[in-house]
Amino acid sequence: MNMTKSKNVKNMVLAAMFLALGLVLPFFTGQIPQIGSMLLPMHIPVFLCGLICGWQYGAAVGFVVPLLRSVLFGMPPLFPTALSMAFELLTYGLVVGLLYSRSRWQCVRALYRCLVLAMVAGRAVWGVVQAVLLGLTGSAMTFQIFLAGALLNAIPGIIVQLILIPVVMLALNRTGLVPFKRAESRRA
Repeated sequence: MNMTKSKNVKNMVLAAMFLALGLVLPFFTGQIPQIGSMLLPMHIPVFLCGLICGWQYGAAVGFVVPLLRSVLFGMPPLFPTALSMAFELLTYGLVVGLLYSRSRWQCVRALYRCLVLAMVAGRAVWGVVQAVLLGLTGSAMTFQIFLAGALLNAIPGIIVQLILIPVVMLALNRTGLVPFKRAESRRA
């Protein structure tokens, strides 16, 4: 098996694992929507998938996880929550994977920069999609609803992500499974 095919198979298997984690992790919040919306358990596997497998896999897993979870388990509700989350998580996986893969150095500093930019982009996409979906029902998306949903209620989850994801990436670097790369080791 050639190296490209081997890497693709590895990424597909890892993406499937991250998809499974995205389906299972919300059970640890006790299926209490208020806790889940604060800790954001589906977000973590999507960010890791984008960082480890690449933006294509991160985007695909991000889009599928909330929709599949809604269909299988009824949470989050499909409309408008799971639909808007699908675009939000797609953006997280895409942006974090794309930025990190193009970083001159792949290190903790680059990791934080990519995470924060992906979080901002994903929350902006969530707000736009939520506004469109709510507009279809005749409801309005106010700035207060956006702030509450995208930032204020999500602060505990954002903190967990900013701590847990770098810790996992550092552990994977130390084991050599997903090593950080320096500019001199990357050839153009």
